[in-house]
Amino acid sequence: MYPARPRARELGLRLGSLPPGPHNAITDVAGVRVGHLTLVEGEGALRPGRGPVRTGVTVIVPHPGNLFREKVIAVAYVINGFGKATGLAQVEEMGTLETPIALTNTLNVGIVWDALVSWMLDTNPDIGIAPVGTVNPVVGECNDGFLNDIQGRHVRPEHVFAALRQARGGPVPEGAVGAGTGMSAFGFKGGIGTASRVLPQAAGGATVGVLVLANFGRRDQLRIDGVPVGRLLGDREAGPDHQDGSVIVVLATDAPLSCRQLRRVLRRTTHGLARTGSIAASGSGDFAIGFSTCRGQGERGLPDEAILNHFFLAAVEATEEAVINALFTAPTVVGRDGNVRYGLPVERVLQFMQRYGRMGG
Repeated sequence: MYPARPRARELGLRLGSLPPGPHNAITDVAGVRVGHLTLVEGEGALRPGRGPVRTGVTVIVPHPGNLFREKVIAVAYVINGFGKATGLAQVEEMGTLETPIALTNTLNVGIVWDALVSWMLDTNPDIGIAPVGTVNPVVGECNDGFLNDIQGRHVRPEHVFAALRQARGGPVPEGAVGAGTGMSAFGFKGGIGTASRVLPQAAGGATVGVLVLANFGRRDQLRIDGVPVGRLLGDREAGPDHQDGSVIVVLATDAPLSCRQLRRVLRRTTHGLARTGSIAASGSGDFAIGFSTCRGQGERGLPDEAILNHFFLAAVEATEEAVINALFTAPTVVGRDGNVRYGLPVERVLQFMQRYGRMGG
């Protein structure tokens, strides 16, 4: 619907020290797939319940098998709890994930949750019938109401099913796509971003991938590789500033981490958010969900705790670059009532990065 712009690394930025995977995406973790369904319809004045529509849904599928039967080790972390995510309490209590993770807008959580239940029942018709338990759909959200008719709850079950059917490995579309269609970040257009890091052989050569739904931050807070880009841009480069907002971070790895170790890694994604300027504002709904695709490890985890430092660094760097990719790839979007979220002025940003010696390398 909206053509994505080049990613940060494609334009010469080299964030962090660890190398990315082949696609620099969460799908570099083998078996992980991502699907989007983007809804763009209408323009002009808001007609609550009718449009204009600037929204969508994004799904992250940990592996191609039956996830309810072959659960993956998972953890959740509430950074700031002013949000409406579902399923995280059971993930944290039981340490497993049994459905795809879906991302959407705030008022669409219920419909997307219901669609995930239907999807799981289709492949597991005994769910809810003794002795099999019920199912725990995980849905994360951010508020896209600045651009979208959020009251319309335009994401319907068929859109969720389409995103699930279209989920693929390989390169991941970013920016104003899927759940990111109507999102804002740092006063500019935000949305979906992803990145990955490959650990050295001393840490088993594992991969850590991150996908974010970026909808947070004020303009003057934005930093890229330590450069105060938001302050340097000032007020001339964007429309109304973005207040508080939210972010969902999804982390995947193929390493045999225990729940305790995975939780420690997941918490380090907050440092990656902070590198970009996040303060996890009081009005933010900031949540992180992490899973390991390495099954059959139980609670043993890695034998050497010192190796975890490599994972910590990977989580920080991949999260930081995922947010920056969301900003770089998202174009200008005009939404309801003519509200505009301008794309990050990439050419000026690159000039700043050159001035501070951050290009190439």
